[in-house]
Amino acid sequence: MILDAIKNRYSVRHYKDQPVEDDKLAEVLEAGRLAPSGCNTQPWKLVVVRDRAVIRSMVHAIGGQQFVGQARVLVVACKNGEGYNIGHQYDGAIIDITIALDHMTLQAASMDLGTCWLGNYDGDEIRALLDIPPENPVVAILALGYPDENHPQQPRPRKPLGELVCWEKFKG
Repeated sequence: MILDAIKNRYSVRHYKDQPVEDDKLAEVLEAGRLAPSGCNTQPWKLVVVRDRAVIRSMVHAIGGQQFVGQARVLVVACKNGEGYNIGHQYDGAIIDITIALDHMTLQAASMDLGTCWLGNYDGDEIRALLDIPPENPVVAILALGYPDENHPQQPRPRKPLGELVCWEKFKG
């Protein structure tokens, strides 16, 4: 069943004008809450935006992508504290946040909701619009809503497994 959600998930860029029910939104957020994080730090804060006027005001800050204004929910994922130091190189908070959002996208897909990861945004403008403090940088934004079937999406091609996986040792 999880593999079905993975196969069926795509980046939705056309949404119906239909609200997301509170119980469905709660399940999507719960999937994020249950996501693993380094040392269980859960270094995120999610700002859930459902106000239509606020969502429309965020379109400019999200690269002017007009479809964002159709989404019934925007989840703005902010870093909240330090994450586990991964490999003595990376702040795990960014990775932990993306894991949480990915759990949310799959939960949404399993309930016939659509999502789109948004990475083209002006973090300063988003923080100003949502009163997010400077110590909580915006990591990613997730658009959420019911996909508009009048705009079907073709599956994006994926590389074959043999190009992505090597066994025992790295092979270029």
